[in-house]
Amino acid sequence: MAPIPGSGLAKGLAVTLRTMTRKSHTAQYPDVQPELPPRSRGVIGLFEENCTVCMLCARECPDWCIYIDSHKETVPAAAPGGRERSRNVLDRFAIDFSLCMYCGICIEVCPFDALFWSPEFEYAETDIRDLTHERDKLREWMWTVPEPPALDAGAEEPKELAAARKAAEKLAAQRAADQPGPGASDDPPGTPDTPGTPGTPGTQDTPGTPREGGTA
Repeated sequence: MAPIPGSGLAKGLAVTLRTMTRKSHTAQYPDVQPELPPRSRGVIGLFEENCTVCMLCARECPDWCIYIDSHKETVPAAAPGGRERSRNVLDRFAIDFSLCMYCGICIEVCPFDALFWSPEFEYAETDIRDLTHERDKLREWMWTVPEPPALDAGAEEPKELAAARKAAEKLAAQRAADQPGPGASDDPPGTPDTPGTPGTPGTQDTPGTPREGGTA
């Protein structure tokens, strides 16, 4: 059956009329932030503890916008008679977001879960050179990465969260140790305050023992 002439035009006009009569909604951005889905491709965060400098993300990047520098260190043997090992130490990890096309290949190919998507997208700059985020900046984006949903209600905590919490607690303990507590004295450590008789430092009256010229 041949289509009725003008039916396509009528359908298009019907869609236009329905849209014109529908109440519009204006998002008051930036006063009201949009609710983005957890897997939004906003910016890439680096979990440095999981990076082994395998260079797979940099090799697979179609834009060549990932820059990685590293060096090798020798790890002594864990037991007597064992062999020394060498490991890669990360010196630089940077992503040029002026070149990145947000394909997500680097995140997908990372075998050690060191790169994550963050829904944050407000990082525009007036200078294009500031769009190259070094590893310190990429590490800060990790705090905006949403928590991954648990596969099971009784599943263990994700290892990324456990490692991040352990690193934060270690940093907090180090800062607390560097700051002297309230009421700290200037005496050298290990020198207790020993009460004594006036004029005789280092001695203490024993109950029941009379002093000279008196009774207890």
